[in-house]
Amino acid sequence: MKKKFIYLMAILSVTFSCGDEFSDTPAIGALSDDALANPQGVDLLLTGAYGMLDGWRSNNKGNAFAVGGDNWWCDVIADDAHKGSTDGDQIELYQIETFDWQTANDYFRAKFTALYAGVNRANAVLSVINGIDRDALLPADAAAITGQEAEARFLRGHYYFELTKMYGNVSIVSVENYETLEFNQPNSGPAWEQIESDFQFAIENLPATRAEQPDPGRPTAFVARAYMGKAHLYQGDWANALTELNAVINSGEFALNTEYLDNFNAAGENGPESVFAIQYAADTGQSFNGNQGGTLNFPGGGPFGSCCGFYQPTIDLANAFQVDANGLPLFDTFNDNDFKNDYGINSDEPFEPDTTTPVDPRLDYTVGRRGIDYNGFGEHVGKEWIRAGFNDISGPYLPKKNVYQAEELATNQGAGAWGQQHSGINYNIIRYADVLLMAAEAAVETGDLATALNYVNQVRERAANTSVVQAVDGGGPAANYQVGLYASFPDADFAREAVRFERRVELGMEGHRLFDLRRWDVADQVISEYVTNETRTIDNFGPKMNSYQPQFDLLPIPLTSIDLSGGILTQNPGY
Repeated sequence: MKKKFIYLMAILSVTFSCGDEFSDTPAIGALSDDALANPQGVDLLLTGAYGMLDGWRSNNKGNAFAVGGDNWWCDVIADDAHKGSTDGDQIELYQIETFDWQTANDYFRAKFTALYAGVNRANAVLSVINGIDRDALLPADAAAITGQEAEARFLRGHYYFELTKMYGNVSIVSVENYETLEFNQPNSGPAWEQIESDFQFAIENLPATRAEQPDPGRPTAFVARAYMGKAHLYQGDWANALTELNAVINSGEFALNTEYLDNFNAAGENGPESVFAIQYAADTGQSFNGNQGGTLNFPGGGPFGSCCGFYQPTIDLANAFQVDANGLPLFDTFNDNDFKNDYGINSDEPFEPDTTTPVDPRLDYTVGRRGIDYNGFGEHVGKEWIRAGFNDISGPYLPKKNVYQAEELATNQGAGAWGQQHSGINYNIIRYADVLLMAAEAAVETGDLATALNYVNQVRERAANTSVVQAVDGGGPAANYQVGLYASFPDADFAREAVRFERRVELGMEGHRLFDLRRWDVADQVISEYVTNETRTIDNFGPKMNSYQPQFDLLPIPLTSIDLSGGILTQNPGY
């Protein structure tokens, strides 16, 4: 469902403005609940609730670059990405990357309030639905309303899930709270009970299959089951997670794309691998239906006049794609030596990329590196396309998954006067490879190593068979690409490490890494090792970093939100 009617939402501000920051008062709108109390009116409200998947609204709070539904800046906290650009640009994000966290940081505030705006919009839909006498409707209209209620509850479950995985302690704002403007609710713990309730209602009342839900931006029952499985996974409820995720896998509704790249281009949008995606669209000029939160995350001086050089993959991430002679990951030794890069080398100085070390082909669909084709724009020329200087901490690489292909400039580029980009590429919140790897993880923890092996090897087999990036001179593959399958998982420890490593190389730079490290309870160890290894090349990185602290396993509740709540919201421990 490419987003439509975004400007129409302005006239519905009575429904959407109240409570986004626990203190706003409702504006006077043009449409009453009675006027909206029909399938057509409810669908307009639903459009607004879907619209918050990308976090963007006209009254954004905090730093607007932080609201994006792809969670790009959360990768900066982990070992997948640097902030990018110069250290002094977006100093709030620099503080986040270097673990100099302030509870008043506007990145934390922006994301928090955007997610509650999503909850608020879902509640607005449910409030109108609650006022409809379904017995007075034609059967088809009554059925439509029930389906719309399921969509609204699915969306509310999504927003509460995001709040819980980021901030931990969540305020539950019910429909009744919404109707009485009682938005100030205590944040007394995770919202798992509410999340599971919303997803269960969605499972029971959404169309079962894609054929019955032809609008690809809207969920089906199996999409809700994928979310339910993910919710159980995050709680360590392995058996129930595996049950739900296996149901999705066995449904036949989804499959891996033949081409890995099709997860990140126009050709693959809403294809078999897309379980649930934010439906971005680019139109003429700087599109308001594009990915506005990701505006900064393009080459700073690259091949299409973009700005601003943020969101640079780490050297650590590039190293992770190195493999052994059998094409298998180097679990414990991938960081012993850095994969060759051009850090400290200007574009007018000679550099030849490594074409001999065996690497996973997903490297060059994830990390933009010098001497390799950059999404069809030709050879990445190195430093001239990197805005960060050698005294900044962001290294030599560029992102690729969020950047459109050269052939898509006419369809996916939304550009503005200073080089900002509002990409029209969909963002897959959940894709089928993620489902397979979540199921593999749950299978390991329940002792079913054979199932875990099967699911991991399915993901690796696609990587082995996908087309690879070609050398810019047309002489064949751009690197020594190799992917092998695991012959066996000899024990649970090995299987666990294989699944976790596969998640990184398959899903790198897709906004998942931080939350994986947190729920595995390894963030402190992994990030500490990452800082040490990254400093081997970027020698001023370590001296600028503070140590990872236990409280960083949750984002802080924004200080402004606590103040505006009159003290009803309480801060997370350690801040």
